[in-house]
Amino acid sequence: MLTFRKMLPTDAAAVEKVERACFSMPWSRESFWEEAAQEAAYYLLASADEEVVGYVGVWLLGDEGHITNVAVAPEMRRCGVGTALLLALMRIAYERGVRSMTLEVRPSNEAALALYRKFGFRSVGRRPHYYTDNDEDAEILWNTDIEATLGAAGGKGDEAHG
Repeated sequence: MLTFRKMLPTDAAAVEKVERACFSMPWSRESFWEEAAQEAAYYLLASADEEVVGYVGVWLLGDEGHITNVAVAPEMRRCGVGTALLLALMRIAYERGVRSMTLEVRPSNEAALALYRKFGFRSVGRRPHYYTDNDEDAEILWNTDIEATLGAAGGKGDEAHG
């Protein structure tokens, strides 16, 4: 069974494990420890059998949210974990006053692009040479109406986290 909860600094090692399995330029354990301690950051973990299998993070900047990371362990992909995490995070951010959200994504990451488009994110441009590992651009995505997205997804409540 999948459960959700807010990331604590003590979760940094488990989150780093997922991060390393997902990204060519992973954040360090220390970065996640620092993020978990930031008042303006919120990270939501997905666990299965008490093991972290995914996470999503956002910086809460007034009425805007900047999604920092979305990661799902390779063995848990295509099981709805990313969808559930992103929806739950959008609900949490909305409750905290966020009305629009942005993120950067590799244009080559078709699975991520499909997920974000499903939640109302649209491309507004590119950041050239954003990813230093291969000089790939970043696609800049925005969802400027979180309330409408949540309404279409079945309400603004936050049943997915505890």
